[in-house]
Amino acid sequence: MPKLGTVTPILRMFDIAKAREFYLDFLGFEVRFEHRFDDNAPLYMGIARDGCELHLSEHHGDGSPGAHIRVAVAGIVDLHREFIAKKYRFNRPGLETTPWQTKEVTVIDPFGNHLTFFESD
Repeated sequence: MPKLGTVTPILRMFDIAKAREFYLDFLGFEVRFEHRFDDNAPLYMGIARDGCELHLSEHHGDGSPGAHIRVAVAGIVDLHREFIAKKYRFNRPGLETTPWQTKEVTVIDPFGNHLTFFESD
């Protein structure tokens, strides 16, 4: 019987410094790898935090700006506190309780991608 594995979204980025500020400094991800075909080629990098892995790409055609992904979280209230405590000037997300019985924190990266962190009640 086939068994599906984890999903690794590829999100488009247009500015490496802004991507690092948002994903590493604000969200707390760490760089797992960086790849360029040569010194003047677009960057493709893998980042991770705990069991969540994302790929960020400058390559035209990789990802589509404005994507929306959902990330399951254990401890959403603490994650929200962590984000707010950083006082990131471009994003101060709220903590929402939804009608479908989840608690959610949604952030928007500098490239228009939405990341919703959620925990089921």
